[in-house]
Amino acid sequence: MICHIKIKGVLHLDWNTNLYDQKHSFVSKYGKNLIELLEPTAGEKILDLGCGTGDLAQQLDEIGVDVIGVDRSEKMIKQAKTKYPLIEFSVQDARSMEFQQEFNAVFSNATLHWIKPPSQALQCIYNSLKREGRFVAEFGGKGNVQIITNAIIQQIEESGFEFQAEHNPWFFPSISEYSTLMETVGFRVTYAQHFDRPTKLEGENGLKNWIHMFANQLFEGIPVDKKEEMITKVEMQLKELLFNEDHWIADYKRIRVIGIKE
Repeated sequence: MICHIKIKGVLHLDWNTNLYDQKHSFVSKYGKNLIELLEPTAGEKILDLGCGTGDLAQQLDEIGVDVIGVDRSEKMIKQAKTKYPLIEFSVQDARSMEFQQEFNAVFSNATLHWIKPPSQALQCIYNSLKREGRFVAEFGGKGNVQIITNAIIQQIEESGFEFQAEHNPWFFPSISEYSTLMETVGFRVTYAQHFDRPTKLEGENGLKNWIHMFANQLFEGIPVDKKEEMITKVEMQLKELLFNEDHWIADYKRIRVIGIKE
């Protein structure tokens, strides 16, 4: 499970790194295709923004990239350092990074939909890049996990609780919305794609594990026993739609973008 820690009004996610590695390895698996879009070459200096437990940074390192991995989660960084002790990892918030013209590229997989406001992170990413540096990212786009989210909110409200909009932890923009944000900070957007990516969740408890891993904040202020009852009802509500033989399918919709610093 994830704990939610509020510090100075900012919500921090205290990730369960073992659950992340064991049951949600698809995050890194799908990131391999994004590395192909990045087209890294040996000797480049690349920032892995939102590196998690380090699997994709390690793939970049194997290519011969001088990679630095950063993540806001201390637990993620601790696990990354344990797994890959020869790679540089550090705890940093994307909205307050102080890198200046250091990187040939910034690479980010499945991270930017957690970061609000997005413009602060984009400005820091832009500042960190050398001239002609590239920003390559994939994250949740408009409509991502909407079926699952709607079912959770429905169960919260039907159980007599009021859902608070500020408990939604995600920013899922359209292509036009995010491209405009990129252009505002100075990027030339050379690629933008929005696509469906139905995502397999492992086993009969896949949906429940996913909710515990990624959607706990939606239940902010709700007693644990009530939350578990709601999750069971969500499973029942969505089983016919999202359960396939022996596993769940999450209704992912993703955005991929490339921006160049001119």
